[in-house]
Amino acid sequence: MQTVKMVISGAVNAGKTEFIRTISEIEVVSTERRATDDTRLIKKETTVAMDFGRIAISDDLVLHLFGTPGQKRFDFMWEILAEGMLGLVILVDSTRPETFRETNRIIDFFVSYRDTPYVIAANKQDRPNAWSPDELRLALRQPPHIKVLPCTATDRESVKNVLLELLYVIQERSED
Repeated sequence: MQTVKMVISGAVNAGKTEFIRTISEIEVVSTERRATDDTRLIKKETTVAMDFGRIAISDDLVLHLFGTPGQKRFDFMWEILAEGMLGLVILVDSTRPETFRETNRIIDFFVSYRDTPYVIAANKQDRPNAWSPDELRLALRQPPHIKVLPCTATDRESVKNVLLELLYVIQERSED
């Protein structure tokens, strides 16, 4: 059996914890704590170290999902969590354009740290004010070969589709 490490990252309140909780076959190991800075204006709790979940894709492939904290003050965890990752999901709250600049900073960090295949998940596509994946691609200045996928982190099929697309990207890259 092969175990593969995937990192789920994004700005505060992008939906990283929910994404992992929705798909994990085990109870998610979470380091949620009461938000004490400006984050408390958005949500009550925030991830301070990581989230961890697990999903078996097949009899011989298991994904370990590591969610990063979204706050800048915890970004030292990104490098620790990125160690040994095979793929990366960048989750974007597609209803909050004020987070797009921070999302770009996160993408830049991971791309410069390690040349890892990644996809962008345009989360909260079930909301009426959500930017479409095509609009997000433009806003985030992503090239055409980077997949920007619709996502609703509370929907298991949606999360599964994002992870499968990431696996396809990894497979394509390994064949090159």
